[in-house]
Amino acid sequence: MGSGPVSLRDAAGLTLAEDLRTLRPVPAFDTAAMDGFAVSGPGPWRIRGTARAGTPWRGELGPGDGVEISTGALVPSGAVAVLPKELASFDDGRLFGPAQAEGRHIRRTGEDAEPGDRLAPAGTRISPALIGLAAVCGHDTLPVRPRPHVGLLVSGDELDLSGVPGVGRVRDALGPLMPALVAELGGEIVTSRHVPDLPTGGLAAAVHARHDAEVVAVTGSTSVGDTDQLRRLLADARAHLVVDTVACRPGHPMLLARLRTGRWVVGLPGNPYAALVAARTLLGPLIAGLSGRPLAPLPCLPVRGRARTSPALTRLVPVSWAGGEARIVGGHRAAFLRGAAVADALAALPSGWRDGDPAPLLLQDS
Repeated sequence: MGSGPVSLRDAAGLTLAEDLRTLRPVPAFDTAAMDGFAVSGPGPWRIRGTARAGTPWRGELGPGDGVEISTGALVPSGAVAVLPKELASFDDGRLFGPAQAEGRHIRRTGEDAEPGDRLAPAGTRISPALIGLAAVCGHDTLPVRPRPHVGLLVSGDELDLSGVPGVGRVRDALGPLMPALVAELGGEIVTSRHVPDLPTGGLAAAVHARHDAEVVAVTGSTSVGDTDQLRRLLADARAHLVVDTVACRPGHPMLLARLRTGRWVVGLPGNPYAALVAARTLLGPLIAGLSGRPLAPLPCLPVRGRARTSPALTRLVPVSWAGGEARIVGGHRAAFLRGAAVADALAALPSGWRDGDPAPLLLQDS
């Protein structure tokens, strides 16, 4: 994938392709940090004029001179400090107030950043704050890596795609869920389709179809049942299996493979909560890597509540903040999303975890 500039308006959520550097000093001029009076020498002072943000006072102050000044206004030549308005008083047309140390309440040119300073490294995900920083520093565009394109294949004969499912049927949750989740992870779903289990071969045709996705995400068909085709078609294609199941619950049948064409295939379980876990733990890091973005370290907090752990397996459970701890939220069976829908994070509980032990947290908005 190539990189290129995009407008600040369109940059949110993308990844910097190059270091963000300043184009000019910040601030670009000596500026008042308070509403008050820019003064020169000891008081009392004669008021010579007014300086407003965007409308500077163009004269030069001599000893005993001052100008009224607004926060953000250019500090006139000769001023040594700004006397805050709340400390000032007038008598007989003269300004009085306590002496201010030299430079007090003045933001000097370049004190925040000098021209060429690195503000954020390549690989940084672009946040609203970074967009504002870029604007302050004079940028109209940012060099970005494009969002990795993901093709979504939702497999299963049992799925109803709308409405209340009939007897023996299941409403598809992943078709609606995945576009928003992939966007949150930094990617973009460019094609989405439902692929029935029968006739056999339909999933293989869909995986190998030509489209502009670097990643194909397949939901369902990752296990070893009679209708699960993904592993067989990857073997037939002589794909390189990078991850073949993960020692966790839920989501253990997840897989990651690379086709001989270079396209990535991510297999997600068909149960909605299991698929969510797999997408955050496997698809998310893949999208980050394709974006040139390093993974952030996982915070670790004590986790309170009840959860069933298994030997040699990690259990992923939804949690919500509770002061300096995280508390397990109920409703997190493999096929049910109630807990995840109201949680702040997923906690990865190691084998042997007990109530109150610390665990790493995978934030829901990362």
